[in-house]
Amino acid sequence: MNLIDNLFKLTANRTNFRRECLAGMTTFFTMAYIIFVNPVILGSTGMDWQAVFVATCLVAAIGSLLTGVMSNYPIAVAPGMALNSYFAYVVVQGLGYSWQTALGAVFISGIIFFILTLTRIRNWIVEAIPENINIGLSVGIGIFIMLLALKNIGMINSDPDIFITLGQVQHTIALLFILGLCLIFAFDRLKIPGSIILSILTITIVSVVLGINKFQGVYSLPPSILPTFFALNVSNILNLSGLTVIFSFVLVALFDATGTLIGLLAQPKLIKNPEKEKRLFYALMADSIATIMGALLGTSSTSPFIESAAGIRAGGRTGLTPVIVAALFLLALFFSPLAATVPNYAASAALFYIGLLIIKNVVALNIHDYSEFIPSVVTLTLIPLTFSIADGLGWGILSYIMIKIILGKARSLNYMLLTLGIIFVVYLSLQ
Repeated sequence: MNLIDNLFKLTANRTNFRRECLAGMTTFFTMAYIIFVNPVILGSTGMDWQAVFVATCLVAAIGSLLTGVMSNYPIAVAPGMALNSYFAYVVVQGLGYSWQTALGAVFISGIIFFILTLTRIRNWIVEAIPENINIGLSVGIGIFIMLLALKNIGMINSDPDIFITLGQVQHTIALLFILGLCLIFAFDRLKIPGSIILSILTITIVSVVLGINKFQGVYSLPPSILPTFFALNVSNILNLSGLTVIFSFVLVALFDATGTLIGLLAQPKLIKNPEKEKRLFYALMADSIATIMGALLGTSSTSPFIESAAGIRAGGRTGLTPVIVAALFLLALFFSPLAATVPNYAASAALFYIGLLIIKNVVALNIHDYSEFIPSVVTLTLIPLTFSIADGLGWGILSYIMIKIILGKARSLNYMLLTLGIIFVVYLSLQ
């Protein structure tokens, strides 16, 4: 026990082994929905469902373990909900790339993110983006995720005349989707930990009882990961169109990972540490390594999970919390039949709710200064309408620069933002 205390500095952080274990269990149950949802989303691309399930559990375990040991922060890591949706519905189903090529894009983006973090360029880029553009980026991604959830169950379809039209969704599926969403809200309102996973399991049970879904079992030996293991294809993504995909993965990794970590580290219950910047660096390094490992094993990019806040509220203070989370993800490998029983609409309700959580950031927009407000609206509007994170952010940054110059506020623009503007001009002109 002294070894664990010395490794994670439990006493110095005013915590103990029991409290960290409880925090780890709390974090796991609030984010365990990813082992059900991620295989459903990535499985829609033709990837072997069981292999994705194993890859999800392994990568979440690796990412959380690395974050805990390297940074000693109570933050868990797993495949991110924004990027798995982008991977499946835009890169593969929209742009027509194979899932192997999409994994190649994830692999390259992970290496780029690793280099940007290692060289500290990440700091310059993140700090250069105006706050309102950053908020517009997150809100746009939130709307994007919600649209994908509705499209996933057939509630909406694309239309050449009016862009989006009501789909021919089955009434039972629509009702179960809405019920799943309401259950998440209810559990969350009652402050019951694991509201998302409880909703998923409840809807799964209801669907089996109604006879519209088949029960697959609860536990078994872990399935094979071979169908996705080292199946990535890097060569096919190294073209002009492929660079757009890689660019989008890198952008979201930069802002999502950094923003989530900064938000979690601002929790009042965490003891302030003079080595905060150094530990943040190690946490981001761990995330980039996990993304690279994910591409090799067969899943989309990873991200620090905001659900880690539940573990922090439960008393988690050190890296022992995500180490416990890692152990539980390894244990989850034995529950693949239960995960296989989860229907698409139960997972889509969780996806829609995640989008709603992200959209809440819209209240932080500065609506009084139009030179700040208009570019953010351009960003959050174009991301879901173009189904491109990079396009939305690019036009948002360019409109921000142009408006500031027109209003005679060019001196407020920093050199890194202007550099990004030039990069986006080249990027958008090559489309």
